[in-house]
Amino acid sequence: MGEVLGHLKPSLVWKHFEELCKYPRCSKQEEKVAAYVKSFGQKINLETFTDSFGNVIIRKPATPGKENLKTVVLQGHLDMVCEKNRDVQHDFDKDPIQPYIDGGWVKAKGTTLGADNGIGVAAALAVLEDNEIEHGPIECLFTLDEETGLTGASSLSSDVLKADILINMDSEEEGSLYIGCAGGKNTQAVFTFRPQAVSDKYTSLEVKVAGLKGGHSGLEIHSGLGNAVKILVRLLWKSAKDFKLKLAHIEGGNKHNAIPREAFAVVALPKENKKAFLAFVENFNATVKAELATMEPNLMVTADKYKKVAKAMDGKIQEKILNALYAVPHGVIKMSADIPELVETSTNLAVVNTKGNKVNVVTSQRSSVASEIADIVDMVASVFRLADAELTFADGYPGWKPNVNSEILGVFKDMYKNLYGREPEVKAIHAGLECGIINEKYPDMDMISFGPTMFGVHSPDEKLKIDTIPLFWEQLTTALKNIPAK
Repeated sequence: MGEVLGHLKPSLVWKHFEELCKYPRCSKQEEKVAAYVKSFGQKINLETFTDSFGNVIIRKPATPGKENLKTVVLQGHLDMVCEKNRDVQHDFDKDPIQPYIDGGWVKAKGTTLGADNGIGVAAALAVLEDNEIEHGPIECLFTLDEETGLTGASSLSSDVLKADILINMDSEEEGSLYIGCAGGKNTQAVFTFRPQAVSDKYTSLEVKVAGLKGGHSGLEIHSGLGNAVKILVRLLWKSAKDFKLKLAHIEGGNKHNAIPREAFAVVALPKENKKAFLAFVENFNATVKAELATMEPNLMVTADKYKKVAKAMDGKIQEKILNALYAVPHGVIKMSADIPELVETSTNLAVVNTKGNKVNVVTSQRSSVASEIADIVDMVASVFRLADAELTFADGYPGWKPNVNSEILGVFKDMYKNLYGREPEVKAIHAGLECGIINEKYPDMDMISFGPTMFGVHSPDEKLKIDTIPLFWEQLTTALKNIPAK
């Protein structure tokens, strides 16, 4: 069993989760973890193969007497969002995730934990290994590259799976059953500037926004979390003219599906303006800390001495960049009128970076209504077009339309009430689940998504609630026992 988590129950699930932590598995770099999962299936003598994209499929026959049940596919993704704080030394290409227990939670030392979706994968592997569980025919589908575009699911052919029912284990709230999700699309903008020489009469500073929580840009977009890029741009926009700032570099955020936690800019300004600008930054810090005190108690905005910069952006393009980034929407655009507390449409200002003479911007739009995805994409694009940016658009991914009459939903609802004496919550989620894409390829497949409780996914604050794992396992194994007959 695992050295850190091996004493936790159910032991098989925690064993596999801790084992997965040993394998670096950033999106598009899942070769090692895929090889581990494939070798595990072969080791326990189950039919195991990969499709043309590299997704891993493992099949397990029904236990005696359960051969007449409908076939179920247990589905999760092998990749994880690889995020760390700027001051943490960690190489995601080779260093293992270091889980530890903090009270009632499992966390990771300085990085994302990878419980999204490592705990779902671990549960599926535990089902494959445990021969005491009663179940019908099972397929396990472990997809690649979910976090950066759901490309593993998108690349799945329509003739690989044999299952009638899909149980996705990529949700993050125990007691909730998900039957629908948002679709999404990314809008990217590129600004090209002409570097201009900076006078020797100027000094250089690094302006930094740090200490934010970050988080999932779908699940937590409504929660009032700060966006480091928006905060930084607000400061620069309000001060650039008064202090004659020249912007040399701007950077913030790392992933299209994460709310930026940190952002920084390198600026040059006349030496005689330095003292007043530092005072402005101090006052600005106090203002935004007061505004976000409840959600972001560790927010800090600072300006520190930086090595002399020789060149900065030309003034016209600097103004266009700051205007566009200040004006582009971020956050909830519309709440659902049909499902209480569900975000229907949102957009995330996700990534800004400077490379050479270009500033690159990545934004992410989501909605459970296809026409609203198109509308918010157009809204974001219009802001960047006004600033003369070059635009590109990702292919996007479909939403998953809820089916309140789903047979597997009925199984889970009855099972949950019988186990715990209360009704589960039936929900849709403002995030992309692979169910939407797989449903396009297998339109007759009945689907549900569930999982244990976790918070802070896609950020180093990610944590997995220990006492929800036995419930998650109990629900999974009980549901498998009660799958309807063919």
